[in-house]
Amino acid sequence: MRILLVAATIFEIRPFLDKLHFVGKQSDYLSLYQFKNNQIDVLIPGVGMVPTAFHLGRQLVVQRYELAINAGIAGTYYKYLPLGSVVNVVEDCVAELGAEDGENFLSVFELGLADPDTNPYRGGRLINDCIGSEIPGADEIIRELPNVKAITSNTVRGNVQSIARIQRIADADIESMEGAAFFYACFSEKTPCLQIRAVSNVVEERDKSRWNLDLALKNLNKTLFKIIASGHA
Repeated sequence: MRILLVAATIFEIRPFLDKLHFVGKQSDYLSLYQFKNNQIDVLIPGVGMVPTAFHLGRQLVVQRYELAINAGIAGTYYKYLPLGSVVNVVEDCVAELGAEDGENFLSVFELGLADPDTNPYRGGRLINDCIGSEIPGADEIIRELPNVKAITSNTVRGNVQSIARIQRIADADIESMEGAAFFYACFSEKTPCLQIRAVSNVVEERDKSRWNLDLALKNLNKTLFKIIASGHA
């Protein structure tokens, strides 16, 4: 099968790629790998929603995939998700797409600028029903991961007031900088997809000494390989 793996930076998935056979580089953003009978196209668009939307949208138009996977790290709003936890994002959104109205926030849907049920949205959310059946044996691995709701933001939060504000606006377990753009493109092109993230930090006043990036990356790459290799056990 042909799989598209999307990561903001190659750093996040380097241990996984080291287990694959490198086939060649197709562009500055796209490299081709092989694992058993799977061809894995690796897209590294860069950090944030804008490059992810552009490069992923362009790639999905020229090539069809049986599965697309977005892999990366995330911060969690709730300490019940320990650092290093690998999660399956089942809902995402751009939480701050809208307008301020004094102390209140109005989403684009509340403003009447967009229909919350126009494809690919459902109730204003990007909801993923994919389990992983496209890879034989992957379903069980995916089901073992906690299902979480995410928000996608241009800013990684590290300010107490900002964190409290976004928690009033959105119901979310984690935050990332690319997830909603990934879902939007995949849903629009009807490409089965998964968003797998590992928790590197609690979303709190910024203090990188409290992060565990090494553990998050270790567990992310371990889980990613288990998913890809599950059909070849």
